Amino acid sequence: MNSTNSKEKLVVEVVAAHNLMPKDGEGSSSAFVEVEFDNQRLRTQVKDKDLNPIWNEKLLFDIKNVADLPYMNIDVNVFNERRSSNSRNFLGKVRVSGMHISKEGEGNPVLYTLDKRSLFSHIRGELSLKIYISTREVKQVDFGSSTPSGFSKKNKKLHQQNPVMQMQQQHLGQEVSKSTQQGQNHAKPVEPNPGDIKPVVITTGPGPVIMGGGATVGGGRGSGEFSLKETSPDLGGGPLNKDKTSSTYDLVEQMQYLYVRVVKAKDILLFGGGDIVAEVKLGNYRGITKRAGSSNLEWDQVFAFSNDSIQSSMAEILVKESNKDDFLGRVWFDLSEVPRRVPPDSQLAPQWYRMEDKKGDKAKGGEVMVSIWFGTQADEAFAEAWHSKAANVHFDGLCSIKSKAYLSPKLWYLRVSVIEAQDIVTGDKGSMMMRFPELHAKLQVGNQVLRTRIAAPSATRSLSNPYWNEDFMFVVAEPFEDYLLIAVEDRVANRDEVVGRVFLPVSAIERRTDDKPVVSRWFNLDNHFAMTGFGSRIHLSVSLDGGYHVLDETTLYSSDVKPTAKQLWKPHIGVLETGILGATGLMPMKIKEGKGGSVDAYCVAKYGQKWVRTRTVVDSLSPRWNEQYTWEVYDPCTVITIGVFDNCRLDKNMINNSGGRDSRIGKVRIRLSTLESDRVYTHSYPLLMLHSTGVKKMGELHLAVRFSCSNMVSMLHMYTMPLLPKMHYVHPLAVNQLESLRYQAMNVVSSRLSRAEPPLGREVVEYMLDHDSHMWSMRRSKANFFRLMNVISGLVTFCRWVESLRNWSKPVYSTLFVASFLTVVAFPEIIIPSMLLCMSLVGLWQYRSRPRYPPHMDTRLSQAENVFPDELDEEFDSFPTGRNADIVRLRYDRLRSVAGRIQTVVGDMATQGERFQALLSWRDPRATFLFVAFCLFAAIGFYAVPFKLVVVIWGLYELRPPRFRSKLPSPALSFIRRLPSKADNML
Repeated sequence: MNSTNSKEKLVVEVVAAHNLMPKDGEGSSSAFVEVEFDNQRLRTQVKDKDLNPIWNEKLLFDIKNVADLPYMNIDVNVFNERRSSNSRNFLGKVRVSGMHISKEGEGNPVLYTLDKRSLFSHIRGELSLKIYISTREVKQVDFGSSTPSGFSKKNKKLHQQNPVMQMQQQHLGQEVSKSTQQGQNHAKPVEPNPGDIKPVVITTGPGPVIMGGGATVGGGRGSGEFSLKETSPDLGGGPLNKDKTSSTYDLVEQMQYLYVRVVKAKDILLFGGGDIVAEVKLGNYRGITKRAGSSNLEWDQVFAFSNDSIQSSMAEILVKESNKDDFLGRVWFDLSEVPRRVPPDSQLAPQWYRMEDKKGDKAKGGEVMVSIWFGTQADEAFAEAWHSKAANVHFDGLCSIKSKAYLSPKLWYLRVSVIEAQDIVTGDKGSMMMRFPELHAKLQVGNQVLRTRIAAPSATRSLSNPYWNEDFMFVVAEPFEDYLLIAVEDRVANRDEVVGRVFLPVSAIERRTDDKPVVSRWFNLDNHFAMTGFGSRIHLSVSLDGGYHVLDETTLYSSDVKPTAKQLWKPHIGVLETGILGATGLMPMKIKEGKGGSVDAYCVAKYGQKWVRTRTVVDSLSPRWNEQYTWEVYDPCTVITIGVFDNCRLDKNMINNSGGRDSRIGKVRIRLSTLESDRVYTHSYPLLMLHSTGVKKMGELHLAVRFSCSNMVSMLHMYTMPLLPKMHYVHPLAVNQLESLRYQAMNVVSSRLSRAEPPLGREVVEYMLDHDSHMWSMRRSKANFFRLMNVISGLVTFCRWVESLRNWSKPVYSTLFVASFLTVVAFPEIIIPSMLLCMSLVGLWQYRSRPRYPPHMDTRLSQAENVFPDELDEEFDSFPTGRNADIVRLRYDRLRSVAGRIQTVVGDMATQGERFQALLSWRDPRATFLFVAFCLFAAIGFYAVPFKLVVVIWGLYELRPPRFRSKLPSPALSFIRRLPSKADNML
């Protein structure tokens, strides 16, 4: 049937869309639908800022031959229009086969689930369509303007040129309303194809999915909620009161404290043998010392009362029995008479003060040794002081609220080479049944256990002399307290039977700092099966390698790259100073009786081997720490990590409820190479946590950071040196081996720090060292894919620019490009200088738009805002999984779908590579003959013709205008595509 005689029209009635993905960065989308059928493309109006748009528009298409309709497809795409940049974002697509098209009046609107365009497309929602064939004539009715709202200039021009597009704007109000009402009553989702697995959870309700805690999965966030904010704290005490303290602690705000040191008491009249305590009272705040026996009344404790919480003009010190309310002696101080101490002045010496008893008699109250003064957090007593806001903390938890500095243990790699063994005697020598022994060696250091393979029998070696020659690596820490256990075992009846062992103290093993070979030695094995005078032995090469840096962090954001051996260290190049000011707007992490939501927050900062922990501010959603710490910097390309945690060890009830594990609130990473030298950065960093319900802002952390460089030449020289020590390149470790050793190193560090006082919990160390970074995550996979796409986008843009010049779409630019090409060919010596000059000019031009602030965690880059609930549930699932079989099967099918596409891409890449290999492999003899002959004649031609002339001819041929080109592939491309690959040999 000819198109001129056809009366049938294909009607695609776009009814509405539901639960679309926000794409405009403001939590919404301006959606329109574009339908393509038989090289005809029409679109609807744009619905501004609506995630559930309703169009009720009919798009009419010409049908050339109704008989061909079952073999054709209708492609429907939903886009978000970005008017600012005249571009659009993909929101989903639907492909409808012509076999499912009904006649007019027979079908109802159908709800189609939007599909992805590619593997990593971010889409969701459904589209309601009604598709049918119409033979009626439709009157044209305009919408009030020649161009629908939201059309761009390009679409307007297309709209005016295409009469079919003009026809699709006709308004059929009653029929549309009727069909829409029917669609709402009878629409149901279309069943997906069996091979098209959709394991993600799709919400069919209107609007975005609101998760717990205000997180919106799939929704956009305000531009300022997750962004870095510059602050203006009053650092160093402000312009007034400048002293040595303010110059030393110039990255924090000075906080005033009243310090009271209670040393001891004497001449206390007691009636019984009860324990004695001293109580310091200041208004509504009080602090009680530890208990002391009546024979030794010594406490030597310091109490610190914040100046902001002082509500009294008098400080009282009472000495009393621990189980009674009446005091035995009392002394008080007028705060207006208390002296002020400024370090580095010496500490105030304590003095004896006469106390009065409850009757006011100073002759019977005894004496107490006390010192009292006003100071700041720079005072030496600050770290050990009991703070007034920790009044409800039991005494056992007081030590866990103080600020402390920790040192990671010095880690070494222990290398063990198990070469061979001799004269191994097994336990079945006298048995009736002869068998071949299955001998292997087991190596153990602490909790680290590794095994060799089972020694295979050989014609040159007897069964009692196994040969392995395998290398193993362990992580050990100073001081060396462990032993290296090497046991030779025999596999007997599915169990391992020890036939010999040797213990080697790690402290006695030879240390080395380079790759010089270690002399191997024979060690006697302790074997209870051997007879007297018969000795088994094992051949080993053992060393402590100090030339490596033992990685306990990922190499992407490591804070230390120095080798273990201190003699290999180079002088430090600068100093990193960090002021941990405070936090605001923290989310409540626990519920206290009578107080509702609460948090007892503290910070942990890790750089190099030095860990620091601030004091715990009890029961505050906006804690102020104002503590300053300093680190020596050996490499600028390192990262400092600062985490915020909720202290769950303050109360025995909280310990029982939380299992003694501190809760994570969030962390911040700052790369030192992004900081300008000697500049103070004061910013508030959002504390972002990814929960099973989505990304959530847990508060803001206020920091002041300064990186001071002592020698700029030395720092610039560091950029030309290898990142890791020399041994990592001379004797490299495998990637999987490094990951296993990193896990061992993290276990060693966490076990050592958990034995400190106060302990730094394993959960804190694991979070700071990113122990779960190697676990599978669909979100991380998408993020890495888009990072890769962003990296190559510049190359793609350049290729498109060159292609546009080849197409002569802008003749002026194309002419200039051809002239530049001919100039470069005529003067080839300017090619490299021109390229370098262009890059330098681009760098100078982009200096204006350089980042002014340190980079921070990006939720969009991390794909945390558009992640699906099922993917989050998978990411936070335990390993091995604890979900039921149906969910695991669903995730497995999704993984198979993703892996299948990756498999296809890898196969295509391998096919192209094998085709190039086939050029000279004579796999296709005719193709290889043609290529060899072409190379022979081309070699003669290139020798005879000047090279510049060849380049000019090739360039002008490639840059010829489109009218002189053929739309068919070039002969060279056709020749490559015809070459065989090994894909035909695969099953």
